[in-house]
Amino acid sequence: MERVSLSEVDRWMSPARSKRSLSHALEAEQLAVNHYILEPGESFGFGYHRHADQEELFYVLEGTATFETEEGDVTVSAEEAIRFAPGEWQLGRNETDERVVALALGAPADTGETDILRTCPDCGKRQPVRIEPTNDRDALVAICEECGAETVRHS
Repeated sequence: MERVSLSEVDRWMSPARSKRSLSHALEAEQLAVNHYILEPGESFGFGYHRHADQEELFYVLEGTATFETEEGDVTVSAEEAIRFAPGEWQLGRNETDERVVALALGAPADTGETDILRTCPDCGKRQPVRIEPTNDRDALVAICEECGAETVRHS
């Protein structure tokens, strides 16, 4: 048995105000559990994405999150959940004026291959990106795989 308080868990670099890996802190091997706090305009992920091998479930504790999906936008309010099967495209964001607090659960814990799309400022359209740390490792950047432009930076 392992036990941890959220206040004891370090924040990870992310597009969200706060991302804390409970599964990492609890040494879980089969399940990924992340606690998120999103301020207005923030998102859970670096872009519209899909995990080849991982199913993902988001449970909203507070606020309202909007998930972009292949079928259109889906709104998920407090005490509601949404599930994405492996291979389903999605991006959750906070489009409200209030914060969003949510748990993201993924199984298996390893996401496997992840495809991420972002709008590239140089290409002018959504392109595949890769996520890399900066040289000083104080931020993560999304790099357009088509032209090499930086599409976003988060520390």
